[in-house]
Amino acid sequence: MIDFAKTLYARHSSVIHAYISMTSGSAGRLVLSLVYFICIANGLSIAEFGLFATASAAGIMISRVLAFGFMSPLYRVATVKPLLVGTYSAGFAAGALLSLPLIAVLCLAVYYAVFARDIGLPVFLGFMAAEIICWRGLEVVVIVLNGLGRFGRAALLVIIGTGIRTAAALAFSLLHFASLGTWSLFYLGANVLALLIAVIWFYPKVRLRWRLHLYIRRWGDSVSVAGAEVLFYIQSEFDKIAVLAIGGPEVSGVYAIIMRLADLTALPVRSFNTLLVQKIMRVPGTISSWRTRLTIEALVAAISFLAIAAMAIYLWIFPYGLGNNVAQAASYLMAVLLVPSFRNLIEYHSELLYATGRTVRRMTNLVIAGIVKVALLTAVFKTSTDTAYWAPLLNGVYLALYVASFALTYSALRREKGRVI
Repeated sequence: MIDFAKTLYARHSSVIHAYISMTSGSAGRLVLSLVYFICIANGLSIAEFGLFATASAAGIMISRVLAFGFMSPLYRVATVKPLLVGTYSAGFAAGALLSLPLIAVLCLAVYYAVFARDIGLPVFLGFMAAEIICWRGLEVVVIVLNGLGRFGRAALLVIIGTGIRTAAALAFSLLHFASLGTWSLFYLGANVLALLIAVIWFYPKVRLRWRLHLYIRRWGDSVSVAGAEVLFYIQSEFDKIAVLAIGGPEVSGVYAIIMRLADLTALPVRSFNTLLVQKIMRVPGTISSWRTRLTIEALVAAISFLAIAAMAIYLWIFPYGLGNNVAQAASYLMAVLLVPSFRNLIEYHSELLYATGRTVRRMTNLVIAGIVKVALLTAVFKTSTDTAYWAPLLNGVYLALYVASFALTYSALRREKGRVI
């Protein structure tokens, strides 16, 4: 057994070291994210937390329109042809500026459709600027660093960015006049600082070169990836908007707390996804065997389940271990133990399609998943907004989504494709 482990390590040592670098960042981010979550979930009322979580979800969805998805060619180039990073960085910057009018229209449309009754426009726009411009900008820097194989620096940047937001949340929680408006100022300031650090100290030192013909060639890939990203986050985050619209701020607050705790289990899985995507880009046949595919699926499901189960047991023993507001939702965590596994596997399927260049199929799958998810959640919450009723039914909702995602993804992978650059 020891000899087998040594052989396995020798064969995959570079991948193992890269994963350790990335998961060290994820571990640090997990601790900071938990502190951040505790401060905000208890610093705001449950209704205000629901509004913030829903506004943040809207910002995450709209942020995928930034630069019309040009971070995808930028990432592919950083992974396969790093000498072109400067050229594609210029293309990304131009795309980001061109996308701002569309982003502004989308923000106003979402505000007047969903949030106008509960949040002032300046507060809402503060959250949007923080998510769409600042945090998404930091994520792009992390994406480029990961593409270049600088996993340690990428992990450090994530920790710094999350640490700044956590410090802002901690300072906010100590205020005696805490409100959603005040938190929007803290949140925006923290994200602006994180973006400046990312761009000034972490982005690779490259020469910006304008090559319009290269950008036009990548236009189809960029737009399809942007569409797929928006659709992925619609099916991932739109549930919060639907719950707010049906159940109101209080119900959306409880739902947001439960789903935020579930989302923390995805951090180690996303590190694995990043490495697997790069491996598939370089060696397209990496996941061609069903044994490999099912083994990976089982591991993702098991890690996700163990993480949420550990969290549920902790909160069962210490109900107020994460604060008074969280305690109101903590008792229902045992009822959603399967949700993180299904959510993380759906995200994993989406990454497989991206890695193999099936971006249009990825969009189609996400449209189907988004429609099914909204329909099922609407049916559940319109029947009853009692948490004891809808919490256990979430397992069934995400099981249905997983089955659909599994069938659609692996049917698309039947035909082999060459390396995507």
